[in-house]
Amino acid sequence: MRNLDLSSWHSLLLTVIGLAVVTLIGVGVRLLLMVTIQHRRERMNRQINERLRTLIAAYRTLGGSFTGDLAVDPRHLADMRRSGEPVAGEGAEAANFSAESASDRDRPRRIRDSVEAALSDIILLGTEDQARLATHAARELIAGKPVHTHELVVSLRSFIRDALDLAPLPPDLEIPMQGPTRPSRSGGSGKSDRGAGEKGGGAKGDRGGLGGGMGMSGGVGLGLGAGGDSGNLTDQDHHEG
Repeated sequence: MRNLDLSSWHSLLLTVIGLAVVTLIGVGVRLLLMVTIQHRRERMNRQINERLRTLIAAYRTLGGSFTGDLAVDPRHLADMRRSGEPVAGEGAEAANFSAESASDRDRPRRIRDSVEAALSDIILLGTEDQARLATHAARELIAGKPVHTHELVVSLRSFIRDALDLAPLPPDLEIPMQGPTRPSRSGGSGKSDRGAGEKGGGAKGDRGGLGGGMGMSGGVGLGLGAGGDSGNLTDQDHHEG
């Protein structure tokens, strides 16, 4: 304020303009910093949300079951063929199985595929410990050994609760061992196929009945026409005779 020159209107105007320019530059720099920080925070929030969404989906896949066989069966179709087990949908032996038994035999393969996808997501977006556990489970699957995912599920649960600012679970809470989610049976397609077959059969029956009716009416008409012509010929022959 000591350097302000207020001796004339010209110097006063220049001083005001200079202060306004400095103020505008300061406000512009501040706004630019605020926008940059806001964009960075939004990007970080999107990354965190996407990461949490993926890890929660992996948690549901790896730990969605508490009963039954909680181990992942690593066998493929080739392994099942070598062991002599029937494969759903192949050969004459598989034709003797019902749809439910075929779905039960195909369930371990679907569980293994979903677990492999979840392990891949964890290796990509998980913490260092989670990536190590997921890599170990993947190596066990490659080696053909049954894999339990409970330890990885516990690590995912702790990380997700901490990221969502949820209170940790009480230490005296005994959570049962968790395993991969069992896929539901797909029975809707069979019903729809049967319904479509019934509709198709009904339509064919209607077309067959229509064709039969047309054939009968045509046959009766032809028969009557032929009978009338033969009667006229007989009368003419009688008169001529």
